[in-house]
Amino acid sequence: MGRAADALPNRVRVIAGRWRGRRIHFPELQAVRPTPDRVRETAFNWLQAEIAGACCLDLFAGTGIWGFEALSRGAESVICVEHDTSAIAAIRRNAAILGAGGLEIVHDDAIAFLSHARLQSIDIAFLDPPYDAQIIKQVCQVLDQRAWLASRALIYIERRAKDPVVPVPGHWQCLRSKRAGRVDYRLYRKTISHDQR
Repeated sequence: MGRAADALPNRVRVIAGRWRGRRIHFPELQAVRPTPDRVRETAFNWLQAEIAGACCLDLFAGTGIWGFEALSRGAESVICVEHDTSAIAAIRRNAAILGAGGLEIVHDDAIAFLSHARLQSIDIAFLDPPYDAQIIKQVCQVLDQRAWLASRALIYIERRAKDPVVPVPGHWQCLRSKRAGRVDYRLYRKTISHDQR
């Protein structure tokens, strides 16, 4: 994914909130492709009524920018999950520089984490995997089946626009969808499943 035109190499900025304008440094890794500023800005505009006090999950953290942006805008807590050692080290450095309380940084594979970690009630989940990852369908299923999500949770999913739409559980309602260049991004709301009625 391309970076915003004014972004410096290996840096991405927090758009709004208490860390507005602060830049996050990250290592040069092939799988790390920061979401452009305009896409994040739109996504957080969608979330603005519900981000304050939310418990968030950034499952393919990469740079950690989704988590930092959420905390900057008033989220209560964020779990950042990332399997790459260099990326995890950078997230920890940036968290220390910002003084990011409420951030839990987990060095693990996404599916392994969802399958074995202690369950938490997540209000907002960010799913922005590397574009060559083929596990997003499985991630959605495990999130749903293991009851990670709060009753009316929001789920943000980003993918390459030319790729097939991610099949999500039938009781996830698509609230918003948009394309920006090569990026397709959507916001879903978990509704009551048939099993819960």
